[in-house]
Amino acid sequence: MRYSIFSLLANALGGHRAWKPVWRDAAPKDSYDAVVVGGGGHGLAAAYYLARNHGMTRVAVLEKGWIGSGNAGRNTTIIRSNYLLDGNIPLYEQAMRLWGGLEQDLNYNAMVSQRGVLNLHHSDAQRDAYARRGNAMRLHGVDAELLDAEGVRRMAPFLNFDDARFPVTGGLLQKRGGTARHDAVVWGYARAADRRGVDIVQNCEVTAVRREAGQVVGVETSRGYIAAPVVGLSVAGHSSRLAETAGLRLPVESHLLQAFVSEAVKPLIPGVITFGAGHFYISQSDKGGLVFGGDLDGYNSYAQRGNLPAVEDVCEGGMALMPMIGRLRMLRSWGGVVDMSQDGSPIIDRTPVDGLYLNAGWCYGGFKATPAAGWCLAHLMATGRSWPTAAAYRLDRFATGHLLDEKGQGAQPNLH
Repeated sequence: MRYSIFSLLANALGGHRAWKPVWRDAAPKDSYDAVVVGGGGHGLAAAYYLARNHGMTRVAVLEKGWIGSGNAGRNTTIIRSNYLLDGNIPLYEQAMRLWGGLEQDLNYNAMVSQRGVLNLHHSDAQRDAYARRGNAMRLHGVDAELLDAEGVRRMAPFLNFDDARFPVTGGLLQKRGGTARHDAVVWGYARAADRRGVDIVQNCEVTAVRREAGQVVGVETSRGYIAAPVVGLSVAGHSSRLAETAGLRLPVESHLLQAFVSEAVKPLIPGVITFGAGHFYISQSDKGGLVFGGDLDGYNSYAQRGNLPAVEDVCEGGMALMPMIGRLRMLRSWGGVVDMSQDGSPIIDRTPVDGLYLNAGWCYGGFKATPAAGWCLAHLMATGRSWPTAAAYRLDRFATGHLLDEKGQGAQPNLH
């Protein structure tokens, strides 16, 4: 069933009893032409683009829980392409272009809201760094606007401009940035992939990658062995553990990242705002809750829960930026297991095992890249070659020294 105003009216007249399931809860087959491990946004997007762009329909997405139960449903929903390095800007800008037409492509409301992303600066040196980033963005055709303090004040008069240790002196604005509903993105890709014949297999944990003579031949799962000559790993914080079963040691660490939402209030935050003197970012959901986050918890973990010191640190950053939020009650929090790479940039590449492809190391930035990451992984799995926007995301860059250190912090994953 294609969604439209006409299908909505027809079902309304029929008491909404004719709606069909959005996707099939498929049982696994014995073999497929390609298997994508991980039922998050990246994995489902890759399966969809394998079917749509490359005509591969004997494809399965294997998820150990329910689709979107991992990081895809545990983030702060921000989309943007305001990066500095030549190796990063093209992919995130590709994602922004795909976000712009995603709902029409999928025939599903992903609640994409391009209300702008504003990165605040608090010193002359930080202003100069943002000017450099903005110029790099514009050289790639990406929109960027450097605002002074008054320009920021007109957008967000509620910020702490003067009575603060780090007064707001301006910011870098990307007007096309914003947010998208993470669950809706997962559901939209699942529905679109299913309509093209992809099997979405839930409650099917992949326990090992089987290989013979240096070639992948399939995967071992909690529901039996599944044969496939092409396998794509898109499992975020569990990338290193699963790759180890194929004899690979990845340059990533698994860390916990928390996010939070407050009780609902009237419209307040115009878009996405980030604090430049600390790690704090905030936006407002359609329900009215303030959605915000900050730093990692600071230790390696596979647990989808956090600890109190990180909660305190994030809330302190929020209070320093906009003291008025101290009057709100925090409604809930959640945690995601992120795969932090050694230079803070992702990996989309073939592995030394023939037929095994990797999409990992997304650190904080996985959700915003969802459409482009899926597109590039699908192209890699179908052709064995990297899509141009992902050419810099090679696995061997950590051996050759061709790093993409966006923050310039060095080879320490927790700093990125």
